Amino acid sequence: MIASPKMTAEAEVLCQQSISVLDFQYLHVSNPIDNHFLDVSTTTPPQKTFPIGCEVGASESVSIEIIRSESEGKGKLHIAIQTQASQLVVSWKNSFQTTVIEPSATKFVPSIRSGSHTDKGYRESNEDEHIHVDDLSAHLGYIFGCPLPSAFYAVFDGHGGSNAAAAFVKENAMRLFFEDANLPQASDIDELFLEMLEGSHRKAFLLADQALAEECSVPVSCGTTALTALILGRHLIVANAGDCRAVLCRKGVAVQMSQDHRPSYSQERERVEMLGGYIEYGYLNGDLAVTRALGDWYMKFPLGSASPLTAEPEVQQIMLTEDDEFLIVACDGIWDVMSNEDAVSLVRRGLRRHDDPHQCARELVNEALRLSTSDNLTAIVVCFTSPVCRESTPQRPRLRCCSLSEEARNRLRSLLKGN
Repeated sequence: MIASPKMTAEAEVLCQQSISVLDFQYLHVSNPIDNHFLDVSTTTPPQKTFPIGCEVGASESVSIEIIRSESEGKGKLHIAIQTQASQLVVSWKNSFQTTVIEPSATKFVPSIRSGSHTDKGYRESNEDEHIHVDDLSAHLGYIFGCPLPSAFYAVFDGHGGSNAAAAFVKENAMRLFFEDANLPQASDIDELFLEMLEGSHRKAFLLADQALAEECSVPVSCGTTALTALILGRHLIVANAGDCRAVLCRKGVAVQMSQDHRPSYSQERERVEMLGGYIEYGYLNGDLAVTRALGDWYMKFPLGSASPLTAEPEVQQIMLTEDDEFLIVACDGIWDVMSNEDAVSLVRRGLRRHDDPHQCARELVNEALRLSTSDNLTAIVVCFTSPVCRESTPQRPRLRCCSLSEEARNRLRSLLKGN
């Protein structure tokens, strides 16, 4: 189902035994958002991944009735979906453009905590770097002008035989992403603020790329992929250039929040070829396994020219709700051997056992090692709920086993026969 390209939706789900009713109120916005998709599917587990920008088919018949009315300057879409399920999930897609969907019934603010783990795996050295900051204001103050909780996470996967590029970007990340990026200021978050914030994030990636070109300590043959996740209040903004990946767990369902930029991805292949590049044996220009990265200036055109290899990130925005449990941010060493669903299931089970995101990140890395990944490994697990208070339950008295003598067994047998 394709929604109108000029609407910001507010969704409320009402579930019945056989019919689920989905009410949307929409407001026209000044900037059209292209290719909005609303995918409706059941939440009964088997867990499925709904990658952004694609449609999900359903095995059962679904009838959709759309009624539009105009009143008080607002339009209303009333969608009735006939299905066997008693619950449904709505995920929104827009080919990695800005999407903001705010449930009208909730004022959820996430309680953020995280943990991370990294391992060189079977490589000689670890070229990965990462950042996890649960409270940005404690480090930088209220840099956006509004006193909302904020957090920042990033994974940088270096390549070219050195972690010089990844290490440089990590060391200068706070300056590049927050001090030099002309962050928007506002007393409250609105559509214009989010649009400006996305623009400043894109600029930060390009600033980091340019800084690598000017840094003498970083060889031109070195580069790094980069994925960042910024949380501001209830807003999650994910920016990606490369093949690291962010996956959100929404009520047990894996929702992919980024696209892997590899030569095998058809849209990237088309972009590369349009700019004069080529794909050979699965590699960009026969040399690089990704189509977007910071650095690698030996493969790029001079500053200001569009190159087949670009540092321009794709950015995705989403509004967090009570259904959002955690976010996994990890390098390709994890995703090469694990599906989104497997990773989400592993972390979810871990949180139910010990409620420790740091231990979950370690378990995720260890599982990828067990599955014989060939790359470095880095994982960050970001939880959106407060720690669970576990009350100590009194232990049952331990029973001591003892054996009966032959005489006692015979007496017991005779008593049982007598009854």
